[in-house]
Amino acid sequence: MRPPPTRQLEALTEAVGSLVDRAIDRVLLTGERVRSPAEGKSKLTRREDTEALADNIQRVVVLAVPVVRTFVRSVRFTRVPWVLVASTTVSIGLAVRTGVRELQVLAALVAHRLEHATGEPADPALVKRLAVELYLEPKRAPDLTSGGLRVTRLTRRWLVRGAFGRSTEKHARRALAAAGRLDVDTALRAWGSRPARKEPGAAGAVGAVSR
Repeated sequence: MRPPPTRQLEALTEAVGSLVDRAIDRVLLTGERVRSPAEGKSKLTRREDTEALADNIQRVVVLAVPVVRTFVRSVRFTRVPWVLVASTTVSIGLAVRTGVRELQVLAALVAHRLEHATGEPADPALVKRLAVELYLEPKRAPDLTSGGLRVTRLTRRWLVRGAFGRSTEKHARRALAAAGRLDVDTALRAWGSRPARKEPGAAGAVGAVSR
């Protein structure tokens, strides 16, 4: 199958990274906090206004739609109904908006736990790293010692779930539960001892939606 052009994927991954930065920065700046996984789960059921992030979300959707359509057209024996291609813009937009809100709620819980443990404002970079790690793999201890934000993986998740209309709520609930169990002291020690490394390039996203 023919993967989307590298330049499209790089631009999309960069847009998702900017969206994640702005979404979580907004949580930290507005003081929104979640004090327990149960509170976080209740917030997932509410329709929250994402108007402040509308421009960033729209940019991700605009860049994502041709990537998904290129992938679908390149599958030789696809079982994906062609009607999904026509509704890609709506489904991707919903997946991204929902995913952003899930990530914000998770970040609000992570920030609360860090601030409660240290008595100081949470490090924005640590909040972002923990939120993304827990969101992607709630069953594993967050890896804070290598690489950077796994934006490529996050991009792939939102695109695949958007293209196939899959709900992310169950996974988000697991991430919140994992944040509630997080060993904050261990996370802080790991973050303080991490080596200085650059985030992997977005080129690794090539073929991401095809796997």
